[in-house]
Amino acid sequence: MRIADIRWHICGAGLRNWVFVEVETDTGLVGVGEATVEGREWTITGHFEDLKRTLIGRSALEVNTLRRALTRDPFWTGGYVAGTGLAGVEIALWDILGKHLGAPVWQLLGGKIREKAKVYGNGWYGGLQEIDEWVSSAGEIVELGYRAIKFDPFGQAEHFPEPDEVDKAIGIVDALRRNLGKHVDLLIEGHGRFDVQSALRIADRLGPYQCLFFEEPLPPNNAEAMARLAARAPMPIAAGERAYSRLDAKPLIDRGAVHVLQPDVVHVGGIAETLAIAAMAETSFIAVAPHNPNGPVATAASLVVDMIAPNFMIQEMMAPWDVPWRHEVVRGGSEVVDGYISPSDRPGLGVELDLVELRKHPFEPLDLAFWSAGSVEEDVDLRNVGADVGISR
Repeated sequence: MRIADIRWHICGAGLRNWVFVEVETDTGLVGVGEATVEGREWTITGHFEDLKRTLIGRSALEVNTLRRALTRDPFWTGGYVAGTGLAGVEIALWDILGKHLGAPVWQLLGGKIREKAKVYGNGWYGGLQEIDEWVSSAGEIVELGYRAIKFDPFGQAEHFPEPDEVDKAIGIVDALRRNLGKHVDLLIEGHGRFDVQSALRIADRLGPYQCLFFEEPLPPNNAEAMARLAARAPMPIAAGERAYSRLDAKPLIDRGAVHVLQPDVVHVGGIAETLAIAAMAETSFIAVAPHNPNGPVATAASLVVDMIAPNFMIQEMMAPWDVPWRHEVVRGGSEVVDGYISPSDRPGLGVELDLVELRKHPFEPLDLAFWSAGSVEEDVDLRNVGADVGISR
């Protein structure tokens, strides 16, 4: 069974454009992957056109051989383009192998050690201004079954936030904790914006609210600075979404820079690499909470990791606030029930693209600007977004 073609499809999905990948074999069997990179859709789809030269004609069942061909052989390796391109193909290859053998991907990798994964909801707070709006929106997502929520309360604050910006953020956290109670986990998103001392002052003020973790309080790529913060912060520090391989994740682990590591299956090279990173983290007793503000195929791939990694902690989900039709574009996705989600028992990833539905939702040029004027976090209410036509090739 050999690779006959690689196709990509872009689907507008509110805050981002999902990029899906199909790997087609000469037997007609098709595997589905995802390679969503917010604001760099044409960069990654162009990368797939290059990858065709390496992959077409090769055995679709030799996942490890093809992974090696895309990581050892090229002169240019590393970074989000290589990591995401590899992931899109690798996830689809696991899907093909599972379908060919009639088994879910998690079974191919040795079977589950848990039946379900705890999840947290993200993407529910765009456009909120007043405290009562925050409380109302958070209450809605809890009513939908989530028992943990993540949010960025810092607005347009930069490296050195003004006192009133910090006060407002703490006020939001305080209101959510008082109204939601102690049984709903609060996860604080920093979006990589603060310096060490500002992040430490904020962490000190967040400490009494028993938040599950403070995510990416510092810009990425400086494990030493993150380690200084992690050693002094009165709450767990999480990071790792902008690590693109196990080599990028290694300094965060070795230097004790995080208490919770957040590899993104779509950006680190796929399922196998994410499991390798989780195993590295396990040796230092570091929890793993896979990053996933992506589409339903990425969620299905992340669930494979969640079922297998012993040090799995919690899984990020954008649904249901991204777009209401996610399960129409990708059929077979799992639903959140009482704060947990379970993987499919169907062969492969258990999900399929509906290209007719996908083409109803357009690509929309959008760059993520988390704290500048016109920030999507400030201005976009994901509960009211939608689109009409998609792009495929």
